[in-house]
Amino acid sequence: MANPFQGEVALTMNGERHVLKLTLGALAELEAGLETDTLVALVERFEGGKFSSADVLRIVVAGLRGGGWKGGYDDILTAEIKGGPLEAARVGAELISRAFTVPG
Repeated sequence: MANPFQGEVALTMNGERHVLKLTLGALAELEAGLETDTLVALVERFEGGKFSSADVLRIVVAGLRGGGWKGGYDDILTAEIKGGPLEAARVGAELISRAFTVPG
């Protein structure tokens, strides 16, 4: 079960449920992959709606890796995500939100 108090979000990929989390290491990997200078720039990019589907996949991959998944960006390109692109975008947005806010 995903624990929102620890910033976790669940996603079903290739029929298997995964718990995603943006750890500090995952965030550093994400910054590098998205070519942003700071975490603030990363958040502003998503809040401003200036992100691509590739950006969403990079967030999902970072969250998966933060949750212990051993795959990489190329692996997710052919993965089947339950709920499709909309679910991937929702999970990405929730990961960013949970990484930078305290649940109420």
